[in-house]
Amino acid sequence: MSDTVDLYDNIYGNYETAAEGAVRRSTYGEDIGQSSWMTAEEWLGFSDRLNIGPGSHVLEVGSGSGGPAVYLATMRGCRVTGIDLNQHGVANAQKLAVVRGVADRVSFQVCDATASLPFHTPTFDAIVSNDAMCHLPNRVDVLREWHRLVRPGGRILYTDAMIISGAVTHEELAIRSSIGFYLFLPPGENERLITEAGFRLLSSDDTTAAAASVAGRWRQAREQHRHALSAREGDANYEGLQRFLGCVERLLSERRLSRFAYLAERSE
Repeated sequence: MSDTVDLYDNIYGNYETAAEGAVRRSTYGEDIGQSSWMTAEEWLGFSDRLNIGPGSHVLEVGSGSGGPAVYLATMRGCRVTGIDLNQHGVANAQKLAVVRGVADRVSFQVCDATASLPFHTPTFDAIVSNDAMCHLPNRVDVLREWHRLVRPGGRILYTDAMIISGAVTHEELAIRSSIGFYLFLPPGENERLITEAGFRLLSSDDTTAAAASVAGRWRQAREQHRHALSAREGDANYEGLQRFLGCVERLLSERRLSRFAYLAERSE
């Protein structure tokens, strides 16, 4: 088994450091505070497919550092409520909303996305979750909760980079899972669960190639800042994260794991 390594506490707790900022810029081009396989262009594309605009109220599940939610509110004029289990991420997100002048429209709270959520029925025009659903074990229950919270005619979109589309060894699965809990699914299972939860599936789009490129750039960017990152993280954690990112890039590039974006609508 691969040793556990710290990604999320590490990058959320050190969001404002020069090294983390430089890594994000090299990885994504446009730094919106993301820590996933998503670029700013893809994020805005998601918002367009969700019909997000001025006046929309959006729930982001797995809001991380808060950067993407703040960016979305700034670019689309919407309201965003972000939830995440990581306290470092939520603390950074709350501060970021104030600094960027959108705290009147963007809020964050520590919340377990696998439990009943503290919002009225229905509350949101759209629900979005980028590369976070893979951490949630009871997926159909999560989707049913989203169905409760999104308004009739509202849309949901989430990405999942854990679709097993080829042969993967147990060592590779261990490295891929070294930063936390993951759920790996076969092709077609997300589509089935979305329908079972009461949504109408609109599309499932393959975004594997783009995610592989992000993983490769992220690993290379961290290598460029090895000294600063190792000094802060410790050598073992630095090497563990580099091994993790290399594994992600390899599995996605070889199409043995795939990433898809799923779009669905509540029709009633």
